[in-house]
Amino acid sequence: MNGEFDGTHDAWRSAMGTVCVAGPESARAVLGNRDAIVDEASDFYRTRHGDFGPREAQIRIGRAARVLMRRHLNTRRSELPGLVAGYLAPSAVWPDAGNLLVLRHLRDVLLHPDAPPQLHATVGQIVHRAVLAGARHRHSPPSRLLFRRRAQNVLHTEIRARQQQLDPARDARDLLDVVVGESDPGSDPKDLAEVYLSFLFATVGSVGFALGWSVYLLGTHPDCQAAEPSWTVREALRLWPVAWLFARTPSHAQTLGGAEVTPRDLLAVCTYLVHRHPMYWERPDEFVPERWAGAVPDGAYLPFGHGPHTCAGATVTMRLLEDLVELITRDWRLSVIQDGAGPQVGPALAPPRFTAVLSPRSDCPGRR
Repeated sequence: MNGEFDGTHDAWRSAMGTVCVAGPESARAVLGNRDAIVDEASDFYRTRHGDFGPREAQIRIGRAARVLMRRHLNTRRSELPGLVAGYLAPSAVWPDAGNLLVLRHLRDVLLHPDAPPQLHATVGQIVHRAVLAGARHRHSPPSRLLFRRRAQNVLHTEIRARQQQLDPARDARDLLDVVVGESDPGSDPKDLAEVYLSFLFATVGSVGFALGWSVYLLGTHPDCQAAEPSWTVREALRLWPVAWLFARTPSHAQTLGGAEVTPRDLLAVCTYLVHRHPMYWERPDEFVPERWAGAVPDGAYLPFGHGPHTCAGATVTMRLLEDLVELITRDWRLSVIQDGAGPQVGPALAPPRFTAVLSPRSDCPGRR
C-alpha cells in the first residue's frame, strides 16, 4: 500500500483490488460517516456475529470504562516510578516490556484482585499467547485452537456468574464488570467475552505498543529526549499509529477521493499514510516532536480513528503514555540497541524488537 501511494491521490484501487484511502478529507468522511456513505461499523465492538450492540450499550460501556480507568490512574499514579525501575531498568527487550508494564499497572482494572485465580491465569496466558507482538506465531495452529477453547470456556463461565450476581447499585470493580453491567440484559456471554477481549487488546496491546514506539524513537533520536512528553507521544503516534488500518464497506455506488466505488468494494483507511501525507505535513517521514509546539494539521491526525467510533479511551490512554514518557526521560538516560528488523505489521502496528537500556540520572529529582 505504501509503495502505491503517490502523495497526490486521496484514494486509489490497489493491486489487490482494495480501495485505499490516504487523503485526510476522504478518511474523515469515511470514518465519520455523516452522510451514510459507508455501512456503519465499529472497530472496537466487532464480534464474530457482527457489531455488538445496541449503540446505546456501546456508549454506556465506553463511558463506564473511562470512569474506571480514570479513577485507577488517579489513585495508582504513584506506582509508576517503581514499575519503570522494576520492569524496564537496567535493560529490557521491547515491545514486550511495554506491554507487560502496562499489564502490571492495569491488572486490577482488567480483573479485580478477588476474581477467580483461574481467570487471572487465563487472562495472563491470553496476553502472552495472543497480545504480545509475534506471539501467535510461536504456537502451532492446533495449540492455539485448543487454548482458545479453554480460554473461552473460562471467560464464558465467569460472565454467566456475574450476570446472575449483577447488582446495579454496586460500582464496577473491573472492566469485566463494566461489560456485563452496562450491556443489555440477556446479552450473549460469547459476545461479552469478545468485547472484554477487545479491552484487553486495546489496553495491554495498543497502549503497550504506543509506549514502545515512543521509547524506540527517543532512543534512536537522543537529541529529542528533552522534548515535552506530550510532543513525543503525539509524534510517535503520528509516525507509527498503532491503529493503522480501518476497514469499511461503501453503502452505495459513489466517487470517493477520485475513485469509483461500489458496495462490492472494501475500503481501507490507512492512517499511516494520512499521517505522512506530504501535502499536509512538513518533513512527513521524520521524527520531529517540536512540530507539536505550534499549529499542526489536526484534520490529518487520526491516531484513534474519527467520528462516532473514535477510541473511547483516547484521553486516558494519552495521559498514561505521557506520564510514562515523562518518568523515563526525567529519571533515566535512555539508549536503544536495534536488532535490525522492521516494524511488526499486523492488526496493530507494533515496533521492531529492540533492547532499551536505562541508566539512572544523578541529577533527577530524588536522586543523590
